[in-house]
Amino acid sequence: MGPEERARVVESLPGEVTWDEMAMPEGDKHFRGKVRALKMLESYFRYQRRKVYLGAELPIYYPGERRFAPDLLAMLDVEPHEREKWVVSHEGKGLDWVLEVHVGGDRKKDAEYNVERYARLGIPEYFIYDRSRERLEAYRLPTPEARQYTRLEPRQGRYVSEVLGLEFEVVDEELRVWAGNALLFEPEELLDRTREKLDQAQHRADDEALRREAAERRLAELQAELERLQRRQ
Repeated sequence: MGPEERARVVESLPGEVTWDEMAMPEGDKHFRGKVRALKMLESYFRYQRRKVYLGAELPIYYPGERRFAPDLLAMLDVEPHEREKWVVSHEGKGLDWVLEVHVGGDRKKDAEYNVERYARLGIPEYFIYDRSRERLEAYRLPTPEARQYTRLEPRQGRYVSEVLGLEFEVVDEELRVWAGNALLFEPEELLDRTREKLDQAQHRADDEALRREAAERRLAELQAELERLQRRQ
């Protein structure tokens, strides 16, 4: 198959999954868990100026495999332009990292079937964010040639992603991501925190201005009292 014919075949592949292939909608907990993680990772890698493609529910085509659409996925050293699908034979590489968000329904799909399938496809790391229990599970291929995952154990409550160079944990029903000692935030969260710091700085400046005005008034009163005493002498 020549390059032009291959390009036509890739273009003809559907860029969406069918209702039969999709899981039932799982509401805000599923949506927000996925989108919040996506925004944090996008913001971080953009700041790092690293070429990392991040996608959500993107149709994935592996040769000889039924297509699938993970909740969140990452590919390293790839141009992060918008895509309608990811065709491994066309892009030249498979997925590097996958996160599935589980809320309800049959847990076996994420916790058993996908563990076997993603390992067989050679995806180096697979994370499960179980929002029904508010906990994480994580798996990694011990070697690039391995096709069976090793389950990861947390380090001080955090699961280390060697692929992304980040650490993940769940605290107070919220997925947190760490880059070393730095906690990652969504852009909206960073904006809110910046506004909060500006408000605090303004309050401190206002308080300082009030104290300075009070001190100046007190000084003026003392100077006036001194002048009155001098006139009496």
